[in-house]
Amino acid sequence: MASSRFAFPPSGETIFLTDGGLETTLVFLEGLDLPCFAAFPLLRSEEGREALERYFQPYIRTAVERDVGFILDTPTWRANADWAARLDVLADELAGMNREAVRWAAALRDRLSDRTDRVLINGVVGPRGDGYRPEAQMTAGDAQAYHAPQVESFREGGADLVSAITMNYAEEAIGIARAAQALGMRVVISFTVETDGKLASGETLQSAIARTDAQTDGTPAYYMINCAHPTHFDRVLSDNEPWTRRIRGLRANASPKSHAELDEATELDPGDPVDLARRYRDLRARMRHLSVLGGCCGTDHRHIAAICEACLPASSRAL
Repeated sequence: MASSRFAFPPSGETIFLTDGGLETTLVFLEGLDLPCFAAFPLLRSEEGREALERYFQPYIRTAVERDVGFILDTPTWRANADWAARLDVLADELAGMNREAVRWAAALRDRLSDRTDRVLINGVVGPRGDGYRPEAQMTAGDAQAYHAPQVESFREGGADLVSAITMNYAEEAIGIARAAQALGMRVVISFTVETDGKLASGETLQSAIARTDAQTDGTPAYYMINCAHPTHFDRVLSDNEPWTRRIRGLRANASPKSHAELDEATELDPGDPVDLARRYRDLRARMRHLSVLGGCCGTDHRHIAAICEACLPASSRAL
């Protein structure tokens, strides 16, 4: 990025916001039908694009008002081959939609911010299977081959980086990191954990990060935790051991419910935005390198605004 203050990867002095829970907001708050919880098909229609733009506008505006950077995600968490097949999207069309997702995000950035160097376009890679259950686990080699086409589409579209979001076992994360490395793309890995602070595979977060670094020569720019409430992982990070410095991003769920409970829920649990923000503040007090702040399932702009109030000083400067 042009300004060293907004250099990537971010540090404790370089703050980036993200959005909240895209799919949960569109389904539960906007009333949209998202088969397979997939947002990328919205790019096919003008109405869908407008819905996505309405969703992202307040988040980008907040980043402008707070004089911080913003990581703008493509709506592609489900845009891989297996999920696309369930939605009757063919391989060639899928590649085109992943490229178009990057171009759409870049156009949105250009419309909403006159300091585009502070807004990074992030190609989002989701899990091949269910984000809550590590079913049919791949080897790292298989994961690299499987996810490489999507990463390549992001590169062709001009994304600034790619992020693997809601990873629940290390081999898939390792494969995506290797795919990005081979294609010359910067990559971020975000693991999700259960209520005991471990991945659904049973591996500890520390082990998953260590193995991913060891098997990719430390390729990930940094790691994140997403789709879990701070009460699920706070104690895992309590000692602030050296490995925790690799974690620079946090995108927590609004609700402290388990993944199993959320799967069965028919209504959105928005939790308590102020309490969530306080927990972010407390984590940052211990881990000053936490510098990418956003939300996941159940969070919306209210939660991000509360996190800003708790963690960031107000600024009158604009991007």
